[in-house]
Amino acid sequence: MRGVVFDGKRVEVVDDLEVRDPGAGEVQVAISAAGLCHSDLSVVDGTIPFPVPVVLGHEGAGVVEAVGVGVTHVAPGDHVALSTLANCGTCAECDRGRPTMCRRAIGRPGQPFTRDGRPLYQFAANSAFAERTVVKAVQAVRIPKDIPLPSAALIGCGVLTGVGAVLNRAKVDRGDSVLVIGTGGIGLNVIQGARIAGALRIVAVDANPAKEKVARSFGATDFLTSTERVRDILPTGADHAFECVGRVELIRQAVDLLDRHGQAVLLGVPPATAEASFLVSSMYLDKSILGCRYGSSRPQRDIALYAGLYREGRLLLDELVTQTYPVEEFERAAADAEAGKVARGVITF
Repeated sequence: MRGVVFDGKRVEVVDDLEVRDPGAGEVQVAISAAGLCHSDLSVVDGTIPFPVPVVLGHEGAGVVEAVGVGVTHVAPGDHVALSTLANCGTCAECDRGRPTMCRRAIGRPGQPFTRDGRPLYQFAANSAFAERTVVKAVQAVRIPKDIPLPSAALIGCGVLTGVGAVLNRAKVDRGDSVLVIGTGGIGLNVIQGARIAGALRIVAVDANPAKEKVARSFGATDFLTSTERVRDILPTGADHAFECVGRVELIRQAVDLLDRHGQAVLLGVPPATAEASFLVSSMYLDKSILGCRYGSSRPQRDIALYAGLYREGRLLLDELVTQTYPVEEFERAAADAEAGKVARGVITF
């Protein structure tokens, strides 16, 4: 079968991958579509360290082909969106409703794929850039069959992360002011999450002026090409500032542009050893800096919620899909993503 493999030096679209059958508590999914997220590219450029060789992809949707022993919530033929959260469901963090903090779900990549008899790692417990993948049952969430799979694919990372950061982590409230730095796939979902939450002012900042139209269509009330004029719009600062780029100087700006009792939420991914600074004295105005893993999501609940919001016309998914690419055109899709030409490019099989 076809898939996108990174061997530590180069990315290659191959046609000789194999994946094992699902075991107990697992699901095999035929992938129809998968979003190309910057996290995949960050593995390739080394920003996210990951063992190789690895099958890339982590934002996918498809059709269940087979289920292992004990799986009852999905069945062959069901349409599913996949999460990257292979949480155990039994530890203290899972029991407290915080599956993103499950220690068994982080840093333990499996190897369900083989090529020429050699095992390959699975990226983010998912590897959606393959015609078929095997995931833990908890990662497969049934969705209505009337949701287009290229759109549904984006729920599993970009929507869970961006909208989840607003609703679950920051808990943006009606009438709040929100600053969003970076309007790529994650930033657009932060914007629409803030709109859904009832934020009164949503200020989007992106160096590319061509992104204004789409940012406003997702809910931005204002658009700037730098943070210099944010105080003209929000004189006392923002209640919430989301950094969606992953640059330490922008993290500092997010903190500096907070109002009293404001919170900066970090969503961008800088290099693993990056350090950021801030004025300690400013924090005594009850400001907070919040990390956020995967939108603090509970995927079995949240994916179903977002699917429902989409069907009601309140959550935009189709509009996130700038362009689709057959898997053989992965290199072009990656170049377009790096150049900022797409909100989300989607790989199709």
